[in-house]
Amino acid sequence: MFGLESCHRYYVCQHPVSMNKGIDALFNIITSESPLSPMTGDVFVFFSKNRQSVKLLKWDTDGFLLYHKRLERGSFELPQKNPITGYYELTWETFSFIMSGISLDSVRFRKRYRMRFYGAIIF
Repeated sequence: MFGLESCHRYYVCQHPVSMNKGIDALFNIITSESPLSPMTGDVFVFFSKNRQSVKLLKWDTDGFLLYHKRLERGSFELPQKNPITGYYELTWETFSFIMSGISLDSVRFRKRYRMRFYGAIIF
């Protein structure tokens, strides 16, 4: 119900967002800046300018969930834009590492089969 799982897709907003924004304002950012629909159950990730706060917006079958995490020290690492697709779509593992404070430079994934969606989606 309220969980974030590996079956969801995770999209990162390309620019910093004020953490004063609520569900409606974040919804408007998604609909105005990308072709993605916020009502698909995908998770949309918004970082603050100093990257000490993150908000996650997710549709939950009958309403939106808004998660907010603020770090007391340190900052979240931003992922690299995928040069093939041109947008920031995170895997569950990468999202989990970012939320846990694990450096993405030190992580090396072994080869596995993954279905990829290729398109010109920019968020």
